[in-house]
Amino acid sequence: MTNGEFLAFVDDGGYGRQELWAPDDWDWSHDEERRHPATWTSQDCRWLYRGLFDLLPLERVKDWPVYVSLAEARAFARWRGLRLPTEAEFHRAAYGDPTGGERAFPWGAATPGREHGNFDFRCWAPTPVGAFPEGASAWGAHDLVGNGWEWTDTPFTGFPGFEPWITGYRGYSADFFDGKHFVLKGGSWATATELLRRSFRNWFQAHYPYVFAKFRCVARG
Repeated sequence: MTNGEFLAFVDDGGYGRQELWAPDDWDWSHDEERRHPATWTSQDCRWLYRGLFDLLPLERVKDWPVYVSLAEARAFARWRGLRLPTEAEFHRAAYGDPTGGERAFPWGAATPGREHGNFDFRCWAPTPVGAFPEGASAWGAHDLVGNGWEWTDTPFTGFPGFEPWITGYRGYSADFFDGKHFVLKGGSWATATELLRRSFRNWFQAHYPYVFAKFRCVARG
């Protein structure tokens, strides 16, 4: 979803509509007095986007992916009558193909290059959604790698048979199997190429808004 699409949610009073939010998400948003994404600010009655180096008019970045917390993404999805994907659904959309097999990357087997997406500090900012058509998946989905981590609605926990890969190492795994952290996939514009492998799982708490994390929605059913 883009900044422009999320603006419609804001203009419709989405942050003030309790019925759109899960109870704990609402408590967080209400207590924090959230009224817009953390990357936005208002000045002289107009929206501005907080870039890495300066403020930009929101209309200039309306086609960039919106960066929000999982709580905000879930509220938007309910507003649209949709939901967030699970980790398994995202994985299939990103790496699956019509034959039932899997690709190393959404576009195929080729090593990630500049033509495939916005990662490894290529632009130092998001880019318009769909700006890298050569990085599309077998299903035609864009920006599955780069341009922002992607929220899933799957709690971060180990797969069946999981064991820490180094004895005693828990800092990037089991310490966060607490039901409060959720899986993110893909990678942002600041993610190193080496971390773009399909097995990599990132995670953040649902109420953490300061992350380069975008989202997409899927139909309910």
